[in-house]
Amino acid sequence: MKILVLNCGSSSIKYKLFEMESKEVLAQGGIEKIGLTGSFLKLTLPNGEKKILEKDIPEHTVGVEFIFQTLTHPEYGALQSLDELDAVGHRMVHGGERFSESVILNKEVLDAFAACNDLAPLHNPANLKGVNAVSAILPNMPQVGVFDTAFHQTMPDYAYMYAVPYELYEKYGVRRYGFHGTSHRYVSQRVCEYLGIPAEGSRIITCHVGNGGSISAVKDGKCIDTTMGLTPLEGLMMGTRSGDIDGGAVTFIMDKEGLNSTGISNLLNKKSGLAGISGISSDMREVASAANNGNKRARLALDMYYYRIKKYIGAYAAAMGGVDVILFTGGVGENQAECRELTCSGLEYMGVEIDKELNQTIHGDEAIISTPTSKVKVVIIPTDEELMIASDTLNLLKK
Repeated sequence: MKILVLNCGSSSIKYKLFEMESKEVLAQGGIEKIGLTGSFLKLTLPNGEKKILEKDIPEHTVGVEFIFQTLTHPEYGALQSLDELDAVGHRMVHGGERFSESVILNKEVLDAFAACNDLAPLHNPANLKGVNAVSAILPNMPQVGVFDTAFHQTMPDYAYMYAVPYELYEKYGVRRYGFHGTSHRYVSQRVCEYLGIPAEGSRIITCHVGNGGSISAVKDGKCIDTTMGLTPLEGLMMGTRSGDIDGGAVTFIMDKEGLNSTGISNLLNKKSGLAGISGISSDMREVASAANNGNKRARLALDMYYYRIKKYIGAYAAAMGGVDVILFTGGVGENQAECRELTCSGLEYMGVEIDKELNQTIHGDEAIISTPTSKVKVVIIPTDEELMIASDTLNLLKK
């Protein structure tokens, strides 16, 4: 069975085509600059070579149609015809409280999803454009929605509620929802398979650390807490996002800088984090390089970044009454040895022991990087959100 996974942003579409019997990736790529000049599709050929196809792509339907044309292209396509395609799975960002699991998309579901647009005004409308584009081109194609927020719907109310007037929750749904849920679900399941342990009885802290970052406490296979909140701004320090900040500091900055809600949102989401502190970049590699060359602000940015991760690991160990596995994933978590080592440094009291030499050798592979005597397993599991979306799509079609 062949399943296409789409991840539609406001000006981009990423795609990956799977043969589900073997889990093989048949094709992958992405469109950038939809609605802008210079739009293009970049695809990865089976030999690893990248190819760029330029085309005017004014909106998402044209973009999805271009992806379909590319998938069936005689030179670098992976399908003889679109008749070989069995279903399309979509990354859907914000499902609110309505969706706690993946669902087959129909009008009722899409109406309920659109009702969550206020909670994710940049992402949800873009996700809907992708669904509508597929429907316009292939009206009989089964489509499945997989929600970033769904995995976190098992959080207890005392973990997801904010201590603001309760009416704000009743009227507007103001509460913590969490994101990266598809990634946290994939890696928390995969680490149990990798270690040969049951999810039931396991206490796992999943650290999805990249340009965006979040941590989840997963007990008995279910999320009981996560760092992101109503929006993806809360929690860890990220590439350009501030993470946790005093609400009073927000209003203070607004008054001093003369910012409205749009201005403060732009400052906290796009000008803060690693970029804001280092003054260099939001890219961890560039900040780490500057820090290693003696740049004090870059070193401060890294110290803050690692400290936030460590602090939440400690908090979530307390929330679960201990921890059995600490897991790193995401671009930084999978590839940066310093992040893993310095985050775990000082956690020896919890039974965490890193094999520092082994840790330095691992980049993007599944691996146990704790010592044989460590009471807590420290593991790297590369995330695969697209495979999780494709698997959910397959399972729903089988039902």
